Amino acid sequence: MRVFVAGGTGVLGRRLVPQLVARGHQVTATTTSSAKAGLVEQLGAEAVVMDGLDAASVGAAVAKAAPDAIVHQMTAISATHAGKADMKHMDRWFAGTNRLRTEGTDHLLAAAEAAGVTNLVAQGYGAWNGLRSGALLKTEQDPIDPMTGTPAEPGMAALRHVEDVVVKAGGAVLRYGWFYGPGAMEDLVEPIRKRQFPVVGSGAGVCSWIHLDDAASATVLAVEQKAKGVFNIVDDEPAEANDWLPYLAECAGAKKPMRVPVWLARPLAGAVAVTVLAEGRGFSNAKAKRELGWELRYPSWRLGFKSELA
Repeated sequence: MRVFVAGGTGVLGRRLVPQLVARGHQVTATTTSSAKAGLVEQLGAEAVVMDGLDAASVGAAVAKAAPDAIVHQMTAISATHAGKADMKHMDRWFAGTNRLRTEGTDHLLAAAEAAGVTNLVAQGYGAWNGLRSGALLKTEQDPIDPMTGTPAEPGMAALRHVEDVVVKAGGAVLRYGWFYGPGAMEDLVEPIRKRQFPVVGSGAGVCSWIHLDDAASATVLAVEQKAKGVFNIVDDEPAEANDWLPYLAECAGAKKPMRVPVWLARPLAGAVAVTVLAEGRGFSNAKAKRELGWELRYPSWRLGFKSELA
C-alpha cells in the first residue's frame, strides 16, 4: 500500500516507518522541518514538510501522496516543541499536542475524505489513565479517565476527540501504553538517576507499558488489516509503580527511588503525578492480540527495560 505517516520523525514514527517499508509498503512521512527530510529518507520513506495545524498544508500533502492509508502520529511533546517534561503543568506541556489531536486530527480526516481514504489509524493513549473505579485493567469498552479538574483534563479531552472522530470515520485508534525504547529511555531514566522520581504513597498506581518496536508492529498490522475501532496496545504485564519504578532504577544503575507520602507529593509534583504513581489504572491487550494476531517482542517491561539499559 501507499501509506502516509503524519509525524514520521517522532519517537514512534522512527520505528514505524522502517517496519512499513520492510513489509513492502511505499511510505510518505511528514516532518515539520526541512532539516529532518534527510532523516525521513534514511528511514526509507519519501519526505514531505507539513504543518499539521494548517488545513491547506495537510490537504496538499495528502493529495500529493495519494495514499491508500493514513497514519496519525503527530505530537509536539519533544523538548524542541514543548520544552522540558512537566507533568505538574501538563496542560502547558501538552498544549501543542492537544491541538494536533483536535485540530490536526480534523485536518487529516478532511484530507482523507477529499482523497477517498478510509483506512485510518491514529495514535491514542492508554497507560495509567484508565477510570479509577471498577476493574484495575480496562478494556476498549472502558472510556479513559477525564481527569477532571487536573492539568491533564485538556489532554484527556483531546484523546477522547481522537477516539470519537476517527472511529466515526471508520478508522482505528491505538491506545498505546507508556512508550519506552530507542529515543524514549533517557527522558525516563534521567530523573530516576537524579532521584527525582519517587514512589508515591503505597505505589499502587497501575501502569501499562509498551516498547516502541512492539507499538510499531501493532500499527503495521492495524494498517494492513484496515482495522476499525479502539485497540489497547500495551504489554502483557501491567504493573504497580511499586514494582516497575525500583526495577527500572536497578536496570539504570541508579539508587533505589525514595518514597514520599501523597500529601507531600501532591503540592510538589502535582495531581497528575500522584494519579500515575498511586492511583493509576492499566489496560488489557487481549483484543489486539486476538483480532490483529499481534505478537510482542517484549511481552513484559521487565525484559524490555533490561534489554534497553544493558
